[in-house]
Amino acid sequence: MRTSEQPQGSAWQWSRTADTRRTLITAAGEVFAQKGFAECSVADVVELAGLSVGSLYHHYGGKSELFLAVWEDHQAAYEEQAATAVALARRGGTTAPAELFLVGARAYLETTWERRALARLFLDGDGPPGFFLVRSRRRNDWVRQNAVLLAVGTGPADRLLVSILTAAMGEAGRQIIGCETEEQAVAVTESALAIIRRLSDLRGE
Repeated sequence: MRTSEQPQGSAWQWSRTADTRRTLITAAGEVFAQKGFAECSVADVVELAGLSVGSLYHHYGGKSELFLAVWEDHQAAYEEQAATAVALARRGGTTAPAELFLVGARAYLETTWERRALARLFLDGDGPPGFFLVRSRRRNDWVRQNAVLLAVGTGPADRLLVSILTAAMGEAGRQIIGCETEEQAVAVTESALAIIRRLSDLRGE
């Protein structure tokens, strides 16, 4: 009897732990976006989450670790949306690397608008010590992922073009963060995609 009950108990405990971590990340994201990292306190987060300070320290160790967990969750949301959009495009028959890149770029920009409060927080750079380095490493990973999607070579011109395209997406994201309405964000997105398309066409020249 004990053998059959143990997996159920373990599954329940895992589910509860996952729910607690999700609650903390969601609450922390709201508080960090409102107050910034420096002005936010652990007490602010647990009050919104309806959990104890001990629970936060048990799952994340402290405010800095929680901030980085929110950052990773934010980045995962971008990657999931882009990967889903590209996969759907491939199933629909799109095979050209430049077109798939544009699909991914659109997903990135639309996600930026949807998650603009957190995007603004991370863009401002208000984070724990070492966050700038974490952010820089993620950008390098982003460039490499874009290079794979675009199926470019490894030459200097190829690397430069991918870096320029990635930078264009990042700058468009900054413009979207500053938009006051969804209509403005859509206009920026369409303009950015037109520019990115022209830049990506340089691959064939």
